Amino acid sequence: MKKIVIAAASSGAGKTTVTLGIMQALKKRGQRVQPFKVGPDYIDTNYHQAITGVPSINLDSFLIADDCMLASLFQKHAALADISVIEGVMGLFDGLGIDRDNASTSFIAKCTKTPVILVVDGKAISTSAAAIVAGFNSFDPELQLAGVIVNRVASESHFSLIKGAIERYTDVPVLGYLPKNSEVALPERHLGLVPQEEMGELEAKWALLGDLIETHVDMEKLLQISELGGEILNANPKVQLPDFSGKKVAYALDEAFHFYYQDNLALIKSTGVELIPFSPLEDKALPEADFIYIGGGFPEVFASRLAINYSMRESILAAHENGIPIYAECGGLMYLGTSLEVNGTLYEMVGVFAGVSKMTERLRKFGYCFATPAHDTLLGKTGTTIHGHEFHHSIFETTEKTCLNLSKMRDGAVIKEWCGGYQKGNTFASYLHIHFYQNPAILTQMFGAMKR
Repeated sequence: MKKIVIAAASSGAGKTTVTLGIMQALKKRGQRVQPFKVGPDYIDTNYHQAITGVPSINLDSFLIADDCMLASLFQKHAALADISVIEGVMGLFDGLGIDRDNASTSFIAKCTKTPVILVVDGKAISTSAAAIVAGFNSFDPELQLAGVIVNRVASESHFSLIKGAIERYTDVPVLGYLPKNSEVALPERHLGLVPQEEMGELEAKWALLGDLIETHVDMEKLLQISELGGEILNANPKVQLPDFSGKKVAYALDEAFHFYYQDNLALIKSTGVELIPFSPLEDKALPEADFIYIGGGFPEVFASRLAINYSMRESILAAHENGIPIYAECGGLMYLGTSLEVNGTLYEMVGVFAGVSKMTERLRKFGYCFATPAHDTLLGKTGTTIHGHEFHHSIFETTEKTCLNLSKMRDGAVIKEWCGGYQKGNTFASYLHIHFYQNPAILTQMFGAMKR
């Protein structure tokens, strides 16, 4: 099984750009590439899919705190490809707190027994790059650091200095570099990279990236390294879910709402339901459904179009009033409120929950957290502990009562506590993003509402 992890020496080292270039180069060689992303990110995965044509899979050891389950999910998807490429998160050892194995790229590399290619930022550096690589190479003896790619290199002469230093002072081979080139830079927005759904004609950028990688990186050596990983234990945890065959689940899917973990959608399908996409932007009404799922996204970018589509808003409100269960995450919460305020303008939304979502200049919540329902909800029963993450540039001003107790922990200590989440009738919405594989009983509780 061929597999590699593309990790960064530090956040901002250009890991995503290098990863996309490698995926493009592998695809051009006729390789079937299975992309993965460490952490909870939704946006990088969209880029992965745009290049490979295959949905990218999130591997997150906080959202799924079960090593066996993580390894099993990785193996299931990797088995369908010629090579798996795992893009890391932040720096190689960065995760939650100071434990190098807590929700970090290095932990996922060890969990999946995958060799690591380290991306080092070459801007304004030469021999010091060797000290960086030496430190990473010795920091965790259990980790397999198999190669280095240098990003943002000024010239061939500059690269020769960096390569010479790394290979003189360490035993880690340098596979090549990516030269400085403004044409391959990826634009950003307040939540990170601009989603692929909003960017047309990216093929030229991908092609250039792939050509640069093919020209300046030893792809044959990279493919050899991809065969060095150990075999994962043949562990297939059994996921037991009730049979919901005959039921229909409608989920919002368009430019405004597209933040879904592919494994979540797969787990939903495994219950036997029919999964039906719909567009809050374009469709006039909901499809016939027994359950509605509205994921995250960028409703603030499309606030005007969402507001104008009155018939869809009325259709969702009618579903709520008729008791059809609705589960909404982050952008879904913003859509289900009374209105959404963007740059001082109010846009009317669905109106299930009395409240206004207001965009803010800075992040309001960021990172992993635990959520505990204060009473039985669509998300879970009283006292259930749910692992999730929040990442939003908005606040929801409301008179609705909250139903979740949330906390953020770091290195064993609670560093923040707050309340959130709202339930009205069979409709639940919060800023929380979750992965259903952490505890399939969550999905049983949700879909059980169709019968209740």
